[in-house]
Amino acid sequence: MAEESGQEKTEKATSRKREKAREEGQVVKSQEIASVLVLLMGISVLYIFGYLFYPDLIEILRENLDLKTIPRFDRVYCLSLLNRNVFHFFALILPVMGAVFVTAFIANIFQVGFEISTKAITPKLDKVNIIKGFGRLFSLKSLMELFKSLLKLTVIGIVAYFVIEGEMQELQKLHNAAVNYIFIFLLKGIFKIFIWVILIMIVVAIMDYSYQKWQFEKDLRMTKQEVKEEYKETEGDPQVKSRIRSIQIQAARKRMMQQLPTADVVVTNPTHLAIAIKYDPLAMAAPQVVAKGAGHIAARIKELASEHHIPVVENKELARNLYKLIEVGEQIPSEFFRAVAELLAYVYKLKGKTIR
Repeated sequence: MAEESGQEKTEKATSRKREKAREEGQVVKSQEIASVLVLLMGISVLYIFGYLFYPDLIEILRENLDLKTIPRFDRVYCLSLLNRNVFHFFALILPVMGAVFVTAFIANIFQVGFEISTKAITPKLDKVNIIKGFGRLFSLKSLMELFKSLLKLTVIGIVAYFVIEGEMQELQKLHNAAVNYIFIFLLKGIFKIFIWVILIMIVVAIMDYSYQKWQFEKDLRMTKQEVKEEYKETEGDPQVKSRIRSIQIQAARKRMMQQLPTADVVVTNPTHLAIAIKYDPLAMAAPQVVAKGAGHIAARIKELASEHHIPVVENKELARNLYKLIEVGEQIPSEFFRAVAELLAYVYKLKGKTIR
C-alpha cells in the first residue's frame, strides 16, 4: 500500500496492527538474551553440581587414558568402548541439557509471552522466491546478524587467547601432572572463558534487544492512508456513520412530530424552547413529554400546536428544566409535578376539563 501510494510510513502502529503482527509471529525478540541465559544456566549447573559429575568424569578419563596394556582395537572392543562412553556421556550431560532447555523456553516466554502462532510456520510462496531471498540475504537485518556472529567469534577467540596465555606457565607443567590435576586445570580454564564470554555477551544482548525493538517498530509503522483504512474497518466510515446518525435523528424527529397532536399543552420560554406535554390519567401515572425542541424545531412545534389547537403557555423556568432534564417519551419527575399540575389545571380550565 505504501509503495503504491508513494506515502512514507510515518505513523506509529495501532493496537490492531500490533495484534495482527503478534498473531503472525512477529514480536520483539533477541536470541542473544536466550543465549546469555542458556550459557549462564549451563555454567551455574556445572559449578553447583560439578562435585557430582567429577567422579564419573575422572573414571571415564582413567578408563580411556590409563592403559595398562595395549588394547586390541577390533570391532568388539571399539563397540564396547563406544557404548560405555556414550552411556556415561549422556548420563552426565542430560541434567545439564534439561536445565538449558527449560531456561531457553522460559527466556523466550519472558520476552514475548506464551502464544502459538500457526501463521508463522505456514508455508508461503514468497519465502522461496529467489529474488526476495537475495534481498533478505543482503538486507540490514542479515548484515546485523553477520556482525553479531563475527563479534561473538572474535570475543570468544580473544577471551580464549588471554585465558590460555595467562595459564601458559601452568600449562607447561602438565606433562608430569596427574589426571585429576589436568582435569581440574581444564575445568578452571573453561570456567574462566565462560565467565568472560557471558559478561561480554550481556552487553551484546542489551544492544541486540534495543536494535530488535527499533527494527520491529520501524517495520510496523503505517502510512496515514493505512491508518484511515483501518479506522474505517474497525469503527466504520465517518461519512457513512454521520449519514446514518442524521437519518436516525430525522426518523426520531418525524415520530415526535406525529405524536405532537396528542399533547395537552406546549410549554415555551417563549422563543427558543418548546416542550409538548401529554397526560392521560387513565393510562399514565404521571404526565409525559411527547415532543421537545430548540430553535427552528421549537418553532415547528409551536406551529403544529397552533394547527391542532393545542394551548401554548409561556413558563421560562419550567421550559428550561424540562428541556434540559427530560427526554422525549419520559415521564415528568416528581419535583415538577406541582408546576405541571398547575399548568394542566390552567389548560383544562380553558377547555372546560378537570384533572382526575
